[in-house]
Amino acid sequence: MRRMSAALLLVWMIAQPAWALTLDEARQQGRVGETLSGYVAARQQDNETQALVKHINEGRRTQYQRLAQQNALTTSDIASIAGQKLVSRAAAGEYVRGINGQWRQK
Repeated sequence: MRRMSAALLLVWMIAQPAWALTLDEARQQGRVGETLSGYVAARQQDNETQALVKHINEGRRTQYQRLAQQNALTTSDIASIAGQKLVSRAAAGEYVRGINGQWRQK
């Protein structure tokens, strides 16, 4: 019985990432949106969405810092440039937060 429980636990742990919410899915579902700050923001406050936002933004922050160092700019400069591009590239039906702080659907 212990072996079976251990095997099931192992299978569950390996398969769990496949069940995780992706950024594209969250965008399509309206759970998150792009902002001019260069970071994704949650539109829904559930744990799964919050975890995704935190993970994505940590990765972006790391990349922005790397690019800032390479180009003698500040991290906020790089984030702002990226934010403008990400908002303009958002697909139809996705949400973006404008300069006024309001969400709008493209």
